[in-house]
Amino acid sequence: MAKAFQKIYTQITAITKATCSLKAEGVGNDELATVNGKLAQVVKIIGDEVTLQVFQGTEGIPTNAEVVFLGKAPSLKVSDQLAGRFFNAYGEPIDGGPAVEGKEIEIGGPSVNPVRRKQPSELIATGIAGIDLNNTLVSGQKIPFFADPDQPYNQVMANVALRAEADKIILGGMGLTNDDYLYFKNVFSNAGVLDHIVSFVNTTENPPVERLLIPDMALTAAEYFAVEKHEKVLVLLTDMTLYADALAIVSNRMDQIPSKDSMPGSLYSDLAKIYEKAVQFPEEIGGGSITIIAVTTLSGGDITHAIPDNTGYITEGQLYLRRDSEIGKVIVDPFRSLSRLKQLVAGKKTREDHPQVMNAAVRLYADAANAKTKKENGFDLTDYDIRCLDFARDYSREILAIDVNINTVQMLDVAWSLFGKYFKPEEVNIKAALVEKYWPK
Repeated sequence: MAKAFQKIYTQITAITKATCSLKAEGVGNDELATVNGKLAQVVKIIGDEVTLQVFQGTEGIPTNAEVVFLGKAPSLKVSDQLAGRFFNAYGEPIDGGPAVEGKEIEIGGPSVNPVRRKQPSELIATGIAGIDLNNTLVSGQKIPFFADPDQPYNQVMANVALRAEADKIILGGMGLTNDDYLYFKNVFSNAGVLDHIVSFVNTTENPPVERLLIPDMALTAAEYFAVEKHEKVLVLLTDMTLYADALAIVSNRMDQIPSKDSMPGSLYSDLAKIYEKAVQFPEEIGGGSITIIAVTTLSGGDITHAIPDNTGYITEGQLYLRRDSEIGKVIVDPFRSLSRLKQLVAGKKTREDHPQVMNAAVRLYADAANAKTKKENGFDLTDYDIRCLDFARDYSREILAIDVNINTVQMLDVAWSLFGKYFKPEEVNIKAALVEKYWPK
């Protein structure tokens, strides 16, 4: 039922598949409305001409439908009651629990002023050795996970949620299948970690345009815990390709001219306003942080597509999943993955030998790749080539595979044991003092 102060109109001037337009006054950008009872949002204002995006589509809406403006943008009630709960794209509980009581905050606010930021310098250990050894993450970093659609990237995200050393994990799921949704729910419940995880979920059964709300909902919750509670927050978003596809659907239905790969021309700024929410606050204002890991699935492995291309340009590196046929497992590819901030913590917040072990292992892995090429082309292999191939197989299985769950000290010890198993100290090219201290006796 409409309230007295709400603006009500009944004359729609234009209707498309996803939007409707009308003349209205005193309406704000992003303001919510209902059109014939369906939830909608203001997406364009030109003079007194207002365009509304109808989340469930405009089918069945007549030109004399009742349009009620709600006087507010999408918002989320934030409090400690968010922890352990599952919500939809509107911030409403979908886990059968009670509504959350707390302060109501508009979603999609501006990113933090750079003056209030601190250079990231705190380690975020994910518990996945393939990330923590070669591509160490830093609190306040923004980094994508590039993966093919058939790879188990949601399993990786769930593993990160279980193992990461963070005070709160915020999951934003976009276009999840019901199986994926239940997988996350069961994994979190069975592991007994729900108390520090907040989940916002849009499934394939929900309208695609609702996905556009998920990142802002997740980041609004993250900002509450980072700013108000001074916590280290890790935001996991999956899948940003489906988010961008929803942007394209809306853009197309509003008759906007598409840009590269049928994406809207605003794709860069739409992605940037999400990724730029990553921040490390200085200690004097609490020292909280927001770190973002976001899955971007690749169509046919195409890294040049507009979505990964823009994503890689905005963010600070990328993590890349690849199936290793030698061991039959998915690994974090050390050649195509890159954390541009790892030098801020490797060897400083981790053990002193970390940078040298990382470099030596990747160099030996590269030598193994060269040996594999020689073998495939029928050339004879040297003793060193054979040892490199054996090392690479064990290194993939014991370090790079996504199911390897060891801490930063254990991963370094495993690497040293593999060096000692296949090579002489002079072959690994590590400082003598570190070899003396850590080489397996």
